[in-house]
Amino acid sequence: MKTKQHFLIGSDISKKWFDATLLVMNGRHPSVIETKRFDNTKKGFICFLKWLIKNGVTDLGQALLVMENTGLYNRLLWVFCQQHGLPVHVGNAAEIKWSFGLTRGKNDAVDSRRLAEYAAKNAWKLKPTPAPSPELWQLKDLVTARTKMLRQKTALSVHLGELRGVNSPEVQQIMEAGHRAALEGLKASIKAVEAEIKRIIRQDEALWENYKLVKTVPGVGHVIAVYLICCTNNFTRLISGKQLACYAGVVPFEHSSGSSVRGRSRVSHMANKELKRLLHLGALSVRTHNPEFRGYYERKKAEGKHSMCVLNAIRNKIVLRVAAVIKAQQPYVSREVKMAA
Repeated sequence: MKTKQHFLIGSDISKKWFDATLLVMNGRHPSVIETKRFDNTKKGFICFLKWLIKNGVTDLGQALLVMENTGLYNRLLWVFCQQHGLPVHVGNAAEIKWSFGLTRGKNDAVDSRRLAEYAAKNAWKLKPTPAPSPELWQLKDLVTARTKMLRQKTALSVHLGELRGVNSPEVQQIMEAGHRAALEGLKASIKAVEAEIKRIIRQDEALWENYKLVKTVPGVGHVIAVYLICCTNNFTRLISGKQLACYAGVVPFEHSSGSSVRGRSRVSHMANKELKRLLHLGALSVRTHNPEFRGYYERKKAEGKHSMCVLNAIRNKIVLRVAAVIKAQQPYVSREVKMAA
């Protein structure tokens, strides 16, 4: 964070309201000015803005608001602050929680104060998080809707399959007829959502260019490319390969302590599980169909590596290649093509 920013605001956001705590930095010693609650509406945001001005924040560029990523609930405030020139840092909820240390008790006002204290403690490294564009918000909502509808369709199909093994043909026919409309409706809805996703990507130049680049990486198809764009706000966040790989949960970390703990390296459970699942499907695909990755898999298996360990390494390689093509803004070129050239 730049040194010119002297005011720090911690905001705990819920569906109906948000609590804000204002700190002023006096050298390295922050002092609390006030904590107040506002409605999570446009009217409440205007009151929040007037409250800041009343307490001496005449230049919003000198302040930084810190909030947790609460999904839908923080979206309106995030966009409002960006429109009015108030920098916002959207932090990882787990990282913020653990930074508090051992705590007892919890309420919204206390949480907002803790967020402000977290901002004061980490002011040197906190950077404003740009709000996604309206097109990217819409794309994220559509991807979430598509995922939910696919799960519903799969749940219904699996349920009918299980009933087929215990019901008589007559009863099973009735059950399938009763579910047919729901399944057909879900299929039609998924198809419509997918068409809208493709339309948004094609109409937005920035989304379209990164989408085409990412798809040049072996193992990355349409679904993975769109999901990566949504997770990274079109690669404005988590743009380094190491950060993206950690976020996807494909980086093994050492597990040892002194002479008594000598565990094997393992991936962390703290990851985007949906992204990890999609990358696993991509790794299975290139293991079979891509000569470079197929050769790598067979070579590591011959060395005695476990199949899941090798697949995780392939997932990691896919992520690192994605980050590389985005950074270079150049399509991926395989090793065979480079050697032939």
